[in-house]
Amino acid sequence: MTAAPNHPNARPEQKMKAIVTVMPKAGVLDPQGKAIEHALGTLGFGGVGEVRTGKIIELELAETDPAAARAAAEAMARKLLANTVIESFRIELA
Repeated sequence: MTAAPNHPNARPEQKMKAIVTVMPKAGVLDPQGKAIEHALGTLGFGGVGEVRTGKIIELELAETDPAAARAAAEAMARKLLANTVIESFRIELA
């Protein structure tokens, strides 16, 4: 039996957090990554190979169903958060 919404022991529905990581696709030029790679070398950090930069976007979603939250985050990534011609993305739910 679940507690009524106004009951002191009632727990609000847990919101989902989606973490979308967007990165340039392999073979796409990453000038910011190259600049960081060069700067690290000039600062004495040897042994650093290729550097790729991307972005992380955290979304708090009202959705409580993990499958629906993932689907919503994927739709957001495809429509706005990533340029799927040159970027790939992955989604984690927390």
